[in-house]
Amino acid sequence: MAPTVNGTMNVLKACSAMSVQKLIVVSSGAAITLNPNWPLDKLKDEDCWSDKEFCKENEIWYALAKTEAEEMALEYAERNGLHVITFCSGAVFGPLLQADVLNITTKYLRYIIKGGPDTINNKFWPIVDVRDVADALLLLYNKAGPYQRYICSEHQIDIKYLVDLMKSMYPSYNYADKFSPLFLFRLVDVDYKLGMNSDKLKNLGWKPRKLEETLADSVESYEKSGILNAEEEPCRVPYFYRMPHVLE
Repeated sequence: MAPTVNGTMNVLKACSAMSVQKLIVVSSGAAITLNPNWPLDKLKDEDCWSDKEFCKENEIWYALAKTEAEEMALEYAERNGLHVITFCSGAVFGPLLQADVLNITTKYLRYIIKGGPDTINNKFWPIVDVRDVADALLLLYNKAGPYQRYICSEHQIDIKYLVDLMKSMYPSYNYADKFSPLFLFRLVDVDYKLGMNSDKLKNLGWKPRKLEETLADSVESYEKSGILNAEEEPCRVPYFYRMPHVLE
């Protein structure tokens, strides 16, 4: 957790020292979505922050680090007059820039396509195309005011529905088939959706792609790169998306 917070502070101080005019801090939807007190029937917007005590109690250190770093960045910006915008995206899918090192969401989508031994949480996940992320960052740099927070996530989708959609588009793959219906992060008594609202970003002129285009371009890119080829070891889902053993 400390590298995330301290590293962000180092960048902020360097920007102040060099009189940087504008800075976009790329945070994460994880700094927004983990708030069990938010109304279940309402998509989370920029006013929602992940509950830090909730994250500590359930050892969700990534979300805690992202939340603390983003809070600190906005507080520093207002205190020091630095034009800072924070940016929180959902799970980023889309064509690969390179295939030597895969990020966590690419590994997750690959697992959904190939299937494997792990149980995954059947939750409503926020999804966005990597090209729409790039468009949004440029848009914010040119139009967003200081000390503002923006969500970048167009599609909210149940993972089982996502699998069904992909099967209809690419029926030849095995696909994940082990889902947990209710639980997340070792919790047996709390259920919540991770969906987010991007209306604030859309009001600036953001126009994201359709989900089907994102999925099609993702699969074609994965096929071209070879990451969907057969492996000696079974494909595994990243731990962040995996059902913990205690609940399997």
